Amino acid sequence: MDSAMISKIIKAKKYASERDRMEFRSFQVVFTGNHRDHTVTYDANGWHCTCDFFGQRNVCSHTMAMEKVLAGMLPQEATVKAVESA
Repeated sequence: MDSAMISKIIKAKKYASERDRMEFRSFQVVFTGNHRDHTVTYDANGWHCTCDFFGQRNVCSHTMAMEKVLAGMLPQEATVKAVESA
């Protein structure tokens, strides 16, 4: 392995351990459910989930789970809904 690649691997490990360097701005995740799958998205408009509960409350177990998984990696406004709903 060449020295440039070794340097990039070392840098990647450093970045991976410094979660505060990262902020998610958009993504899509599919939750595999017992009865059907649900798609969770996050973008400039906030959270969205295809489950019925989210349609009623604008928050659900899927979006709250993603907030926990991504703790410290989302903008502050991304975590407000679950806190207000709790």
